[in-house]
Amino acid sequence: MNAILPRASGLAGSKPPALVLNADFRPLSYFPLSLWSWQDAIKAAFLGRVNIVQEYDEVVSSPSFEMHLPSVIALKEYVTQSRNPAFTRFNVFLRDRFSCQYCAQPFPAPELTFDHVVPRSRGGRTSWENVVAACTSCNLQKANMLPQTCGMHPIKKPAAPTSWQLQERGRSFPPNHLHHSWTDYLYWDIELDTDSQ
Repeated sequence: MNAILPRASGLAGSKPPALVLNADFRPLSYFPLSLWSWQDAIKAAFLGRVNIVQEYDEVVSSPSFEMHLPSVIALKEYVTQSRNPAFTRFNVFLRDRFSCQYCAQPFPAPELTFDHVVPRSRGGRTSWENVVAACTSCNLQKANMLPQTCGMHPIKKPAAPTSWQLQERGRSFPPNHLHHSWTDYLYWDIELDTDSQ
């Protein structure tokens, strides 16, 4: 394949990404939103792995061809999503809606910690059922005490979420920038037009 050069001036990395949909035309992921760089999207299109659904106005070219940058692409083969998401700090925060499970206040991810409801020093395990998102203040206040000792109980009993539940949570946190060509494929809480009676 010939080298593809952007027609417009600017760094290659400054080109807009493509929204990636599964073969059923649903995003692979909402949070983080499933995006591929323009280079990866074009390569996948050339290899026949994706269909280009929407395009940007911007054009890239090589000596032998030119094309519009893909804005929305769909995989040709369906990718089965795992029912059991990875147990990660970020997924715990997403499950708990980026809110402290003791004071109920929302926080940006960098300002959250995770707390063992039953402290590890008292036999608590690092698992979905024993770890919650907590702000630094509440985490320090609870320290290594049991909930019944300090009177600090999680707002909601922690449990392992499904991948679907985390995707639904992710829909509550849309990115700051969404290209208008993506909106038909993203199902955040958008009010639908109704026919006037």
